[in-house]
Amino acid sequence: MISETQSTVNVAVIQAAPVLFDREATLRKVHALTLEAAHRGAQLVLFPEALVPAYPRGFSFGVVVGHRRPEGRQLWQRYWENTVDVPGPAVDALGVTAREAGVYLAIGVIERDAQFSGGTLFCTLLYFGPDGRLLGKHRKLKPTAAERLIWGEGDGSTLTVVQTSLGKMGGLICWENYMPLARMALYAQGVELYLAPTADSRDTWQATLRHIACEGRCFVLGCNQFVNKSMVPVDLPGIAELTEQPEIMCRGGSVIISPLGEVLAGPLYDTEGSLHATLDLNEIVRSRFDFDVVGHYARPDVFQLYVNTQPQAPVCLEKPTRSE
Repeated sequence: MISETQSTVNVAVIQAAPVLFDREATLRKVHALTLEAAHRGAQLVLFPEALVPAYPRGFSFGVVVGHRRPEGRQLWQRYWENTVDVPGPAVDALGVTAREAGVYLAIGVIERDAQFSGGTLFCTLLYFGPDGRLLGKHRKLKPTAAERLIWGEGDGSTLTVVQTSLGKMGGLICWENYMPLARMALYAQGVELYLAPTADSRDTWQATLRHIACEGRCFVLGCNQFVNKSMVPVDLPGIAELTEQPEIMCRGGSVIISPLGEVLAGPLYDTEGSLHATLDLNEIVRSRFDFDVVGHYARPDVFQLYVNTQPQAPVCLEKPTRSE
């Protein structure tokens, strides 16, 4: 159902880099940029994938098949020490930012598994309300390529769509947007504001986001970082690996797209900055007149999707109940 409280939503997509590998400094930057976006009228503010503390572009973490180098473990420790516990102090700080700005805030973080081993990291999207509450999170289902060396896999329990006063908000991270069944799981929950933080700056990524908008008949907010090599701390273990990297390591490509696939703002390349747009939520209703992917355009007599939304715990500490 389209939001009954308002028909338009002001959104901001923030194309920025973190203070790489520095959680606290990055949180301060997020605070300032969020307040600035709110001052410009934004009600929803989206930041990129892995903003806190970094998307470690260009690093191998010292891994080749059959061997790990000591400097890779040292870099991993530096990365791990700056990641985010959920809940934890960094989440509290982001909540304060959302509350002071009075906005819905969505941001990509690297989450440290505090429940079990404490060692595994997840690429996570956090959702905050304007009262500062953490409304939900989504863990990336399938890290891509070398990301699998440093991040674990999420499960179906965080295929999250949040009901807000602005409409139903949800999203997927980077290349899991290429997973048709993951998208269908969000469409089935009625997502209206589809958030797609990413690390992909290719021109072809724009076609992906426009396709999702047309397919899901939803607004799509794509958000990427703009990162220069000069932003990377020179004291990082393994820094020599970046010698062959270009100066502009990620050129951005943030964009805002309508439910009929029209570009409303962006794409923004080759600079830090922000995109702002006023979204008419009634466009969602009008767009679904001739195509509704989980409604009149579905064929449940032919196709059905089962989504396992149960958390997949590695260890169950409760004894199983014995049947008599």
